[in-house]
Amino acid sequence: MKKITLLTLILAAFSYSSYAQEALSQNYNKFSIDFGLGVAKASTPVSENIPFHTEMEDLAFELGARYMFNDKFGLKLSGLYFESTNSIESGPERNVEIFRGNLEGVANLGNILGFREFTQRFNLLFHAGAGITNIGLPANASAANQSETNLNFMGGITPQIRLSDRFTLNLDLSVIGTLDQDLTLDGFNNGQTRNFDGMIATATAGLSIYLGKHDKHADWVDNSPKKLFGDRVAELESQIAKIERDLQDTDKDGVADYLDREPNTTSGVAVNTKGESIDVNQNGIPDELESSLEKMYVTKEFAKETYYAGGVEGVKPDANDNLINVYFRFDSTQPEYYSLDAINQIVKYMRAHPEAEAVLTGYADQIGNTEYNRTLSENRAKKVYDIVIASGIEESRLSYRGGGVDDSVDKNSEEARQIVRRVSFELK
Repeated sequence: MKKITLLTLILAAFSYSSYAQEALSQNYNKFSIDFGLGVAKASTPVSENIPFHTEMEDLAFELGARYMFNDKFGLKLSGLYFESTNSIESGPERNVEIFRGNLEGVANLGNILGFREFTQRFNLLFHAGAGITNIGLPANASAANQSETNLNFMGGITPQIRLSDRFTLNLDLSVIGTLDQDLTLDGFNNGQTRNFDGMIATATAGLSIYLGKHDKHADWVDNSPKKLFGDRVAELESQIAKIERDLQDTDKDGVADYLDREPNTTSGVAVNTKGESIDVNQNGIPDELESSLEKMYVTKEFAKETYYAGGVEGVKPDANDNLINVYFRFDSTQPEYYSLDAINQIVKYMRAHPEAEAVLTGYADQIGNTEYNRTLSENRAKKVYDIVIASGIEESRLSYRGGGVDDSVDKNSEEARQIVRRVSFELK
């Protein structure tokens, strides 16, 4: 066991890197739809000497789509709309419409900083990028132009709380800076433009909806070295266990199970390289068993001349002379498939003779504990008993018993022991 564990760890160490890349590229979703509702504040520009002030209270709507290239980095396309209002009652009443649209890079700080090692519920995203800001003034504004569109730059952080594999609660805090904004929030032209003239702060809460066929999204993938290495060790242990199982030889015929087309070959029977028993005449019986079985079975030719020619009348004397038996593999209660015709003969006879009754007696060979073999012989008889009843014969016409060990053959001969592992019939 120690050798196997050491081999597993060595294989895991060598294959960890490639495994991690392959696993992370295939086992999570990458798309999400993000939307939020919150408040915004457009703080500048404002004309001097005019009673105009804004508060972080203007209702804002945000909508975005995000694609993660991997579990750490992605892109986000988003837009935000709100109306900026004057909070000073004595000042001019202005409802300035502001819209921003941005393309941003997204960094999953939770995975970069290793949050998954201690939490699967909390995460943190950072986003930053550039876009446009559109300012729309009301009709009563004093500026020469009623709208203006300028370049902006923005950045922000998004704490996340995972609700399920498909939904995450977001709280986004962002700051937007607009370049060379000429229109003021109070409806005039800005007398002096310089660098970032327009400044906007937003705080929104909303949901991320994850799209895709996988269970998890890139936001929540556990890519910690401990997790990936542990997964790789478990996978390699499973592979080694499979190899060990495949190399087993269940039927002891010299052919490993993964190559064996006939994994239940009778013990001691010669097989080919594919694990199939040698059966030159293709009659379904291994050639090595035919010589011994012919001593206990009637041939097809004999059956045609006697049993089939005489209908079912020959079944009773043959059964009572132990010429009709059901045979079993070693330590098994499952009849050999070539013995099923014996059951069929008994069923046909009892159907043709409604008054007939049958006693089924099971036997075991000399190998093993005597008490165990007695139980095994009874279980074999019970198995055939159940098959006959299932074939339509009334239960009241049948009985079964265990005959224990049949020691009438050489204990050291596998072929001889094969013919005493049986159930015989006594027809009355």
